[in-house]
Amino acid sequence: MAKFLFGMVMLLAAANLLGYVAERLAIPRVIGEVAGGLVLGPTCFGALFPSTFHWLYLGFSSESGLFGLLYSIGELLLLYTAGLKFQSRFAKTDVKIGIAIIIGSTVIPFIVGWLSTYLFNPAHFLGPDNSVMALKIIVAIAIAVTSIPVISKIFSDLGMMHSRFAKIIVAIAGVHDLILWVALAIAAGIVTSGGHHGVSVWVVSKSLIVTFAFLIVCIAVVPWALRRITSKRGNFLFRASFLGYFLVILFALSDIAGYLNVDVMYGAILAGIATKFSLPEPLFKRVEKGIGEISFAFFIPLYFAIIGMQLNLAKNFSFGFFILFLLFATIVQSTVVYFTCRIIKTDKLTSLNFAAAMNARGGPGIVLSSVAFSLGIINQNFFAILVMLALVTSWMTGSWLRYVLRSGKRLMPGDEGLVVQKIQEEVTFDSVPATE
Repeated sequence: MAKFLFGMVMLLAAANLLGYVAERLAIPRVIGEVAGGLVLGPTCFGALFPSTFHWLYLGFSSESGLFGLLYSIGELLLLYTAGLKFQSRFAKTDVKIGIAIIIGSTVIPFIVGWLSTYLFNPAHFLGPDNSVMALKIIVAIAIAVTSIPVISKIFSDLGMMHSRFAKIIVAIAGVHDLILWVALAIAAGIVTSGGHHGVSVWVVSKSLIVTFAFLIVCIAVVPWALRRITSKRGNFLFRASFLGYFLVILFALSDIAGYLNVDVMYGAILAGIATKFSLPEPLFKRVEKGIGEISFAFFIPLYFAIIGMQLNLAKNFSFGFFILFLLFATIVQSTVVYFTCRIIKTDKLTSLNFAAAMNARGGPGIVLSSVAFSLGIINQNFFAILVMLALVTSWMTGSWLRYVLRSGKRLMPGDEGLVVQKIQEEVTFDSVPATE
């Protein structure tokens, strides 16, 4: 236990410190957190000091299992917090823009991503499950996915979360990614149902039916039930522990999703959405703050750092293919969103801003890669490519939006003269009360 805690302390410190440095350099924090794992993992520390690395992180038989548990809890909490940010309501004036971008940025990139698998040999990236159908779904999602947590964090860091542009993007990203998570759940269902032995109509149909049924129950029935039982005097679990009650809901729905052969991570994001739909605003803010503080201070940085440790960019990374895949994914998503906006009579700058924002793959892109890798759909080479795709596209989005704001240009009509409102979270010694 002492050795495990030592390794965990090193990893947590590296993730938080490099995450902080990334933010100081105007880079999304997630990039620094993954870099913490790269530094301590086989890419750097493991390559320079292999025996010390093995002693620290592979020193006893159950150590990888302990880190795996932290990794899984961090992944669940990341998706739960993403679900908490889900927005189901658009302002009436923004409905047209929202629907158009949701359809354009989901359907067309997904189809193009699927067709792109005929341009290269999928066998180079197949995992041990050997399911070509599931691999094609993963590639299609990778082209189309957008990050709710990362794009929200970028907006907060830039002080523009209150803007019309940010509210529309967060709402679009929520609906958009929920649709793509359905596709990921179907891929997981194909694998866990034995689809690697040959995908049949029955396997795909069963996965579709179970996934959509679970979705409907979680966004309609579960919130309805929670609204009726949460505040009852007889609900002793809620009275015993406010946050503990919602953590039970998170892990219970994730567990049910697993038993239904729908990926447990799909249950986590739906648990967040169900929580959002079931609570009045004051209670919801309390849940979001409480869950967010422990998640983003401990579990989520460790999750991203462990992702970094799983990468070995010196051995298992096709740099040439990554550049091609990055250009392809960026061009497809950005072009589709840009011309979708132009079709509905949006001006050129606003269309460019929407195209840039929808290109950030961030956390969901990394979760996509880790889920696909853990299910055996993709190999370590493609896992590294998808992780790097998520990181680089998030950096590109943040850089573009920062440029637009600093140049004094507007994000979209309605955001003229936008006043930046940054939330100062940094603690200094001057702000800490003196002790006697």
